[in-house]
Amino acid sequence: MRVVIAGSSGLIGTSLVASLRGKGHEVSRLVRRAPAGPDEFSWDPPSGDIDERALRNADAVVNLCGVGIGDKRWSGAYKQQVRDSRITPTEVLAEACVTHEVPTLVNASGINFYGDTGDRVVDESDGVGSGFLAEVCRDWEAATAAADAGGVRTVMLRSGVVLSRRGGMMDKLRPLYLLALGGRLGSGRQYFPWISLEDEIGATIHGLENDAVRGPVNMVGPAPVTNAQFNSAFARAIKRPAPWVVPGFALKLAIGEFAEEAILTGPRAIPKVLEDTGFAFEHNTVGDALRAAVGH
Repeated sequence: MRVVIAGSSGLIGTSLVASLRGKGHEVSRLVRRAPAGPDEFSWDPPSGDIDERALRNADAVVNLCGVGIGDKRWSGAYKQQVRDSRITPTEVLAEACVTHEVPTLVNASGINFYGDTGDRVVDESDGVGSGFLAEVCRDWEAATAAADAGGVRTVMLRSGVVLSRRGGMMDKLRPLYLLALGGRLGSGRQYFPWISLEDEIGATIHGLENDAVRGPVNMVGPAPVTNAQFNSAFARAIKRPAPWVVPGFALKLAIGEFAEEAILTGPRAIPKVLEDTGFAFEHNTVGDALRAAVGH
C-alpha cells in the first residue's frame, strides 16, 4: 500500500510512519518546507498547492494536521489558528483525493466532538456536543465532505488523550508525579478519554487496511475512566503518591477556557466501531497503558 501522510512530524505521525514502513508499506510525506528526501513532497494548504506527484498512484492519504489545542492559552487569534490549521488542510486533501482518485482518506478528529457527556456513554452514533472544541471537530469532519461525495472511503479518527513514554501529555505530567505533586483535577468525576500510543497507531492502520471501517471512529481505550481514576492509576504506575486536588477555579484562572473544555469536562466514549470491526487492543485498561508509557 502507498500511503501519503500530512502532519507526519509529530508524536503520532512519526510513530505511524515507522509502523507503516515496518509493515512493508510505502510512505510519502507532505511537508511545508523544501523537500529533504525522495519520500517528501511539498504542499501549501492556504494556497491549495500540492505536488501532484505525491498523490500519483496513492492508495490512501492520512491527514494529521493541526496545532496543539493546549499549546497556548486560548485567545481569539489562537482559537482561529486551531480551526484553520485543521479545516483548511482537510478541505485541500479531500478535494485532492477525488481529483487523483485516491481510494481512502483517513482524517484526524477529536473525541471532544461529543462535548461533556457526564456519566452518559457515547459511541459513534451519537451527535455533536456543545462548546468550542465540539464545534471545531464538527467542522473538521465536515471538511472531508468532498472526499465522501466523490466516492472516497473516508475515516475520521476521534482521538482521546494519547499516552506515550515519549512526548505528548505524559512529558508534562511525569515530572509532577515523580515529585509527588500529582493529583486529581477539579471534582475528578469528569471522564478522561485515553488511548495508548500503540493502540492509536494500530487502530489507524486498522482503518487504513480494513474497508469495513468508514465514517467516525472513537480512538479511545475500551475501559473509560474518570480523572480521579486516571490519577490513581498514574500514581500506581509511577510508584509515587498523588495526594493533591487542584480546584477547578484554580485551573480556570491558570489555563483559561481550555481548562473548562478539555480538562474539567469530558465524554464517556467507547470504541464501538473498532470493537465491531475486530480491532484487538494492546492495552485494555488505563493501568496497562500507563505502565507501558512509564516503562514499567
